[in-house]
Amino acid sequence: MRAAVLHAEFVPRKGYEITEAEVKTKKVREGNRVWRNPVLKLEDIEKPKPGPGEVLIQVKACGICGSDVHFVETDEDGYIIYPGLTKFPVVIGHEFSGVVEEVGPGVSWVKPGDMVTSEEMLWCGVCEPCRMGLLNHCILLNDPSNLEYGEIGFTVNGAMAEYIVVKEKYLWKINSLVDKYGSEEKAFEAGSLVEPTSVAYHAMFTRAGGFKPGAYVVIWGAGPIGLAAIGLAKAAGAGKVIAFEISPVRKDLAKRMGADYVFDPVELEKRGVKPYEKILEVTDGAGADLHVEAAGAPEKTLPQMQRSLAINGKIAWIGRAPHEVPIYLEIFQVRRSQLFGSQGHSGWGNFRNVIRLMAAGHIDMTKIITSRFKLDDVEKAFEKAKKREDGKITIKP
Repeated sequence: MRAAVLHAEFVPRKGYEITEAEVKTKKVREGNRVWRNPVLKLEDIEKPKPGPGEVLIQVKACGICGSDVHFVETDEDGYIIYPGLTKFPVVIGHEFSGVVEEVGPGVSWVKPGDMVTSEEMLWCGVCEPCRMGLLNHCILLNDPSNLEYGEIGFTVNGAMAEYIVVKEKYLWKINSLVDKYGSEEKAFEAGSLVEPTSVAYHAMFTRAGGFKPGAYVVIWGAGPIGLAAIGLAKAAGAGKVIAFEISPVRKDLAKRMGADYVFDPVELEKRGVKPYEKILEVTDGAGADLHVEAAGAPEKTLPQMQRSLAINGKIAWIGRAPHEVPIYLEIFQVRRSQLFGSQGHSGWGNFRNVIRLMAAGHIDMTKIITSRFKLDDVEKAFEKAKKREDGKITIKP
């Protein structure tokens, strides 16, 4: 079968204390400290077969995530930008949907013909965090010595291919989306966006506890996860949704997803206006009840969020950035505010609820798809993704 395979050189940076397990398995916790000179190739590899508890899925749609782009982008020393868990070579792609083609022994919940999407984090369900419900923080998932658990498209073969094998316990049915979208093709596109939407849902509602209808919500960054946050905020009854984004295409998409105000922080700065000042202006001085950081630029966003927190306001932090920034804790004390770090999307009914919202028509993430490519043109798709002029690029067989 055809698959997009990422290769890179295993060259730990000087000063990086790599473990014996990482050297042995090549499953490393900090990808940008180890992997150098990445190359993405479309290759013919063996079609996988489902084992016990596993399901073979014919992929129908797979999105390019910002993490995927960070795999192929490098710093001045040639190391990948992505800072997290990785093991190369690997078939990339984790935002996907498809149809069940074959099931292995012991599979009972799905059957051939079912339309499904999948969680990306392969949790064990046995370790202490998993047994406490904290699936996104599974110990074995992050253990370099364990190759069974990890992340689809990061440490185990992903879905930017014709087929993928996934354990049944990570799958969610999306048959209900057909009635809403009117065709299987559109339903599969929506299904491929359940994963990034669940990342935003998990941060806003599971980790940060959500907000009451009428609250003011500010989203920093209108990439796919930020756009999902905008749609979710609108669906949940936010009084005002304010977005900050510099890309013209993504600013327009933010409006389409329901943002009441969309500001370019660079343009504001040119006029001598700070983003926090704009927030206070449009909220009549009240500030944001919920900030959602989906930009991964803490040195730029945190100072603005701190200055525009409503009393009892919250920050849900999704964006990843491999560096430290100062924080002014006095503000969190006197404003009775909290910051919630968020990782992943698994557990707590996140996937189920996002699928229900899509099926009911309360959120339509297909609006953010701005480019579609065939799998054979995956390299061209990534060249376009590097330009950051799209909302979401979707790959199809």
